[in-house]
Amino acid sequence: MPEHEGQPEQVAVRGLLSAVGKELGRDVAPQWAAAAEAAPRSWFLADRVWLDDGHGGYTPCDRASDPDGWNKAAYADVPVVTQVNDGKDPAADPWPSSSASAPSIVFRMLEMLDLRDGMTVLEIGTGTGLTAAYLSHRLGSSNVVSVEVDAQVATRARASLANAGFSPEVVCGDGTRGWGLRAPYDRVSVTCALQSIPEALVRQTRPGGLILTPWDNPWVCWGLLRLSVAEDGSAEGRFSPYSAFMLARNQRTDLRIYRDVVRDEHVPDESHTELPAHGIAEDRWDLAFTIGVHLGNVWTAWDDDPDVDGVARRLWLATTDATSWAAVDRADEGSVGYTVWQYGKRRLWDEVAQARTWWIDHGEPGPERFGLTVTPQGEHRYWLDSPGNAVHSRATAGR
Repeated sequence: MPEHEGQPEQVAVRGLLSAVGKELGRDVAPQWAAAAEAAPRSWFLADRVWLDDGHGGYTPCDRASDPDGWNKAAYADVPVVTQVNDGKDPAADPWPSSSASAPSIVFRMLEMLDLRDGMTVLEIGTGTGLTAAYLSHRLGSSNVVSVEVDAQVATRARASLANAGFSPEVVCGDGTRGWGLRAPYDRVSVTCALQSIPEALVRQTRPGGLILTPWDNPWVCWGLLRLSVAEDGSAEGRFSPYSAFMLARNQRTDLRIYRDVVRDEHVPDESHTELPAHGIAEDRWDLAFTIGVHLGNVWTAWDDDPDVDGVARRLWLATTDATSWAAVDRADEGSVGYTVWQYGKRRLWDEVAQARTWWIDHGEPGPERFGLTVTPQGEHRYWLDSPGNAVHSRATAGR
């Protein structure tokens, strides 16, 4: 038993479990409640964490100087950022690179894994080590392998796990390559978002086993995907409308409109739309998910001060290969509609409009109506409601 365990901590854990139960609409399953009591969240957080400042940024919170704020964050049903800027000096612009996820999504995902005694689990993204502790409590440490890409994060997670009395294998490496030395696994649990399913994770999952991962595409980071692996090496399953996680580091893109995409020599085509263009880009999560599926490698950026006469706000769209882009301008108050500029082989705003029409025509589906089949060759095939009802998508290849 770690020397810092005490009654106030256990009271805090029970309070957290109550909050999680309200979010889930049901009590946390007994085996996971027991895991949470055996591995309190505060044991796995660094003495400095980074909290949402309410203005789109993050501010540090130190356990020594603000113990009340630190403990409040530790036992709230919210994500807590535990590393910024990949461990480098955050300077004036910290961005999250590792975190402890909101407990409600952690327990939701653990339930979705449908674990049984004796199963083996490969976790991708050790982070603080807390979920690895829960898995170890449920299955035994010898049945859990966790891979963490960041050496500093992995080292700290090992120490936290050992201090809490758990000893799963923690590997420092690229989680998208899995960990073949212990394969095959009954379950693969990914705690960073993926934009495609790596072939290694399918290959290292036992036939009949499950892969569970947060999902991301360049348009929107949102949703969970649970796949069942078949004897032929394919994987198939459905999305769920939960979660937004940090993207796996080797699937990141670092793109900026003026640095990487738009060039002085580009001559875009001009058109006009009366569709609620900026609302489409900002509005419903289910519409955003649909647009992401249809368009594939298209990302967006806002320019709230475009310094263009008569333009109050500009929405940028661009492909991740920087070959096509569009700008949608909202004029000053009193004008009607939007001016659209499009450049490249793809007409990106036209594709957005077509995806929106498809979404309306198909009953405005959310993620839970979508599914994905990953073929043995790594091709990604999206479908609606059933695998036979294919959805056209430009995102077809795995990595």
